[in-house]
Amino acid sequence: MSDAPPIEARRLVKRYGELVAVDHVDLTVERGDVFGYLGPNGAGKTTSLRMMLGLITPTEGSVKLFGRDPHVDGARALDGVAGFVEGPRFYPYLSGRRNLRLLADLDGGIPGSRIDEVLDVVELRDRAQDKVGGYSHGMRQRLGIAASLLRDPSLLLLDEPTTGLDPAGMRDMRELVKRLAAEGITILLSSHILAEVEELCNRVAIIRKGRVIYEGRLDELLQSAGGEYRLRTSDQERARAVLLTHGVAGVELVDGELRFRAEPAEAEALSIALGRAGIGISALVPHTATLEELFLGMTEPEERSSRSLDGSEAPEVAAWPASERVT
Repeated sequence: MSDAPPIEARRLVKRYGELVAVDHVDLTVERGDVFGYLGPNGAGKTTSLRMMLGLITPTEGSVKLFGRDPHVDGARALDGVAGFVEGPRFYPYLSGRRNLRLLADLDGGIPGSRIDEVLDVVELRDRAQDKVGGYSHGMRQRLGIAASLLRDPSLLLLDEPTTGLDPAGMRDMRELVKRLAAEGITILLSSHILAEVEELCNRVAIIRKGRVIYEGRLDELLQSAGGEYRLRTSDQERARAVLLTHGVAGVELVDGELRFRAEPAEAEALSIALGRAGIGISALVPHTATLEELFLGMTEPEERSSRSLDGSEAPEVAAWPASERVT
């Protein structure tokens, strides 16, 4: 397989009449990434994923998977690539195993032993003979991943794989994603559950109104919001005055505690100054913003006015043969 990145989108645009759903998106997913793709409803996440998988054609720009463009190279571009958008679909009146057998036959050259392997990976072997119509939502999600794994992919795209799951199902799905990543599969994970992204992903992109407003390492994003401290004392008014005297700007009283930004050495000096002023310190702790706080700060204006373009499009399963997917 090519040494090119698993996903490389450049100036990617999708318009529906006057509505610009995806607006000149640049995105690179490197080998070994568990890459979080984040954004409010209607921001363009699912539309982007559809273009990446060849399910819809870009209005402008290009997307390449391991150096191949699904809109130019057709089925060959999807070798080693699988996943699902919005939710996997199966024949409810057939068993899980029979559904996988049909997909394997359509893809061609997939032995029956591979079906057993992927059922073991997603822990559905004991329910493989049951009709999918009797599966729980979480079981159907896991069967969707099993379908994607049939072709032994190097790149897996998962759109909201834990949506609608109970806490135990979400935990199981997270563990499954971790196992797949540990096996060397590059994963693009679209999710609105930010604690999940923070746990699983090493790199993220945040999309707002069709544009990527951040792409990079997750740890660097979290560190960029560091330097804030929270202070509780025996006399908050006097403590505030001490902070201001020592040149600390932007001191705020929030929920009974003083919040301010400072370097670690400055915070140490402030604690000494407060002690000398006879002000007791009950808490002086650094606060690192969570991904949720950062995400809301970057996207909240859109959250209040967005409407769900992504939710209006019918789900499709990228585990179906490439000839059925590329438009």
